[in-house]
Amino acid sequence: MRVLLFVSLLALLFLALPGQPGFPQSDDLKALRKEIDALKEEQRALRKELQDLTSSLRERGGPAARDVRDLMIGVGQSPSKGNDAAVLTLVEFSDYQCPFCGRYARETSPQIQREYVSTGKLKYVFRDFPIESIHPNAFKAAEAAHCAGEQGKYWEMHDRLFTNQSALSPAQLVLHGQAVGVDAEPLRQCLDSGKYAAEIRKDLEDGQKAGVRGTPTFFLGLTDAKTGQFRPVKMIVGSQPYTSFKEAIDALLAAPK
Repeated sequence: MRVLLFVSLLALLFLALPGQPGFPQSDDLKALRKEIDALKEEQRALRKELQDLTSSLRERGGPAARDVRDLMIGVGQSPSKGNDAAVLTLVEFSDYQCPFCGRYARETSPQIQREYVSTGKLKYVFRDFPIESIHPNAFKAAEAAHCAGEQGKYWEMHDRLFTNQSALSPAQLVLHGQAVGVDAEPLRQCLDSGKYAAEIRKDLEDGQKAGVRGTPTFFLGLTDAKTGQFRPVKMIVGSQPYTSFKEAIDALLAAPK
């Protein structure tokens, strides 16, 4: 569909060249050129994202969920949901502009929250992994979620951002905050300060060390009831269907502890 539109716009641009009678030569031509440039940029971004995804899949291969060993992934002060004493923990590394992350947030996550988090069987932890090379607004969106958290609205902002992935400019982030009940001025000041940038960079660093190459990537593992330490057992890559998560979670719940 985008290719056909692109070709059509090129044809119109040709007709609009000097010497072609009966066609606008000024503002309309500028608007067409601007739209063509925007389409070219979108094509470049989509091509880059497809290349990254293809490379990532080639690197990983194998099943959606695979065993991992000797990993240390901190959960610390990262945003979380559920019972801190739950036997299992699911850690997600995600990007607010990633379409696959958005699909997971809309389709799969609600089922996991309902069946495992709300019932106390699973603790859910969110860590940021904005891929700035292809998602230029993702980093600031991650900051906005943390800033909203200062007013007790982290998860509301989290959900709002994933629902509005095509509208994540700095000005729009403030509007999203207001929509979930966050005061605009403190949110704006927090965003301008960049106070959460280091924390997000740390998430990126930890994710890369753990083998995260794309988003979303999940680590499912056991939580020590005494120490609270998290020991990853399974790595789940991509926006997998709920059944993939259910199979991995149920298997660990049933395994001898």
